[in-house]
Amino acid sequence: MQGSGDIEKAVTLFRSGNAAAAAQTCKAVLRRDGRNIAALYLLALTAMQQRDCVEAERIFAKLTKLNPNAAEIWANRGNNLIAMNMSDRAREAFDRALAIEPKFLEVLYNRGKLLGDARQLEDALASYDKCLEIMPQFADALNNRGAILAQLGRHDEALAAFDKCLAITPNAPDTLKNRGNLLVKLKRYDEALASYDKCITIAPVFAEAWNNVGMLLIETKRYEEAAKVLGRALQLDPHAEYAIGNLVYARQQFCGWDDLPALKSKLVDCMQKGEPAASPFLSIAVTDSSQLQLQCAQAYVAKVYPPAGRMLWRGERHAHERIRIAYLSADFRDHAVARLIAGMFERHDRTKFDTVAISFAPDNSDVMHRRIKSACGRYVEVSKRSDREVAHMLRDMEVDIAVDLMGFTQDARPGILAFRPAPIQVSYLGFAGTMGAAYVDYVIADRRVLPPDSESFYAEKIVYLPDTYMATDGTMKVADTPVTRAEAGLPVDGFVFCGFNQHFKITPEVFDVWMRLLRRVDGSVLWLTASGGSTVNNLRREAERRGVAAERLVFAQRLPQHEDHLARHRLADLFLDTLPYNAHTTASEALWMGLPVVTCLGSTFAGRVAASLLDAVGLPELVTTSHVEYEALAFKLATEPAALDAMRSKLSAHRGTHALFDTDRFRRHIESAFTTMHERHRRGEPPDGFSVSCIERQRVKNCIVTSPRII
Repeated sequence: MQGSGDIEKAVTLFRSGNAAAAAQTCKAVLRRDGRNIAALYLLALTAMQQRDCVEAERIFAKLTKLNPNAAEIWANRGNNLIAMNMSDRAREAFDRALAIEPKFLEVLYNRGKLLGDARQLEDALASYDKCLEIMPQFADALNNRGAILAQLGRHDEALAAFDKCLAITPNAPDTLKNRGNLLVKLKRYDEALASYDKCITIAPVFAEAWNNVGMLLIETKRYEEAAKVLGRALQLDPHAEYAIGNLVYARQQFCGWDDLPALKSKLVDCMQKGEPAASPFLSIAVTDSSQLQLQCAQAYVAKVYPPAGRMLWRGERHAHERIRIAYLSADFRDHAVARLIAGMFERHDRTKFDTVAISFAPDNSDVMHRRIKSACGRYVEVSKRSDREVAHMLRDMEVDIAVDLMGFTQDARPGILAFRPAPIQVSYLGFAGTMGAAYVDYVIADRRVLPPDSESFYAEKIVYLPDTYMATDGTMKVADTPVTRAEAGLPVDGFVFCGFNQHFKITPEVFDVWMRLLRRVDGSVLWLTASGGSTVNNLRREAERRGVAAERLVFAQRLPQHEDHLARHRLADLFLDTLPYNAHTTASEALWMGLPVVTCLGSTFAGRVAASLLDAVGLPELVTTSHVEYEALAFKLATEPAALDAMRSKLSAHRGTHALFDTDRFRRHIESAFTTMHERHRRGEPPDGFSVSCIERQRVKNCIVTSPRII
């Protein structure tokens, strides 16, 4: 056959790695015979090898017209289209190849990978299943099948797929890593760690595995170990996804500050470059830039929780007598969110609202769980159901408004909302920032935490409540049993500064202020929460570095009953807030107990919450705008007993007359917000921002009523 010798020569050159010479030989053949299939095919392959995907596609288009029944040509055209990020056309090419050769194993496998990456999970699973019908011992297909099953929430099947893969290839690092990831999701932490350890033993330079171990150690609060492991991950791969954000967070948790400024600077630089450096929660914990927080959330959602290919809600309007609201959370237990919102749940107007609690966590028997369960019209535990299954359940329930109470906090499941099961989807309370997702319509806030000039940093439309965005429970129980300062390890007569925030919120800059206050106020102490590991020793060492005796830091052990914890607030004199991440529930509880809170106004939602609470309880004078003002006010209150007594008296009087702890007033405000959202939807209008009018209080005559504001 004419040109066959040249084709053989081109093939030899191609296989030897000389793609350029192979291409020249093919072009010589094509100058004589422009329709030579073999020369065109090899030329397309050389273009792929030289990463000239556009040229390769031009040739494949000609080839598939000349020879439309060659499965191998369609298969490689599909591979080239994947390289061009043309997923839909790649799938069409693979489907053409499989129509010609249904048992084309490589195509079935590549099609499964393509569909899995596009989150078309059921179709991806079908491709892998066909692979395994043809070759039951195909380890890579088993591994990928397990990963798809894990995403679908079919955890037992996923684990079985990983175990079968490991029976074939016991030392497959990627499978060991995937198996560890699944076991973390199932909270089988010891087994997960064993899987990761084996993975790292086999592949000691596998940065992703080291990173995943670090994240597991953070989840189990082993922060010092996490920092060491994450440091190793970054040594292996300085751009390991989310590793530097996790490392900064771990260091903040155990107050290991030695190289923290440099790490934070590097983290911010990575975030500014658009690298996946921190998850959204870590971004609000370690930065004070609303722009970076938005950028981080949008990138994270696009990668981890993108919108489903097919939305469940298709524009229909449900005909319900009552607005059906589903509250989604893993925290319907003895948790800060539940303690804040339980009273509001109990007061919901049952004539207008049909409420459903969707719990991501297994049921437990604590008091708060029972209270939440009885407060809602329905309670559904979905811990063993996949995001897809929960979304379908919400759709079948005809939920009007889905309220996510978690955002990106631990055990959150934003993937449910990604399926758009409800016509209105809302972010509220649990996450002090934007979710960055197009499928979240509204965020509930107030003008203090989210001033109008910050709206551009939110993907959601803003709903402004008139007093404070935060629900509170005006019936919180406090233990009657008196506790003495001596029993709490506090000085009988000295001034007690209190800061019961989580340790990751304590920054070196804030700690500097605290230590200056201790030096200036004779006999004073700082009362903090206790923690495992070296946190206590680290903070005491940092105090000594700043000229303060270590024993002037007193640590409060965790108490089994929350009402006992509330009661011990009475032993403190003044609560010192943190920045850039304020006290939230912690500040609310301090104010409930009559303990004044001094805060410094931050630049993001997370750093403005305490100011919102102080406004709502009528104490805006405790809000400062700089560390200098913050220190000066705290010093004044610590050294002028009359000033502190006046502030305590004012707080005591306002607790029963102002909005902060008026749960029913808050309930009416948020119900008004939900009603407005629903009415807009019923009129066929898209989500838009608005302000809720202030509802007249029964006990306050001069409440200022604001008009609704359309943004």
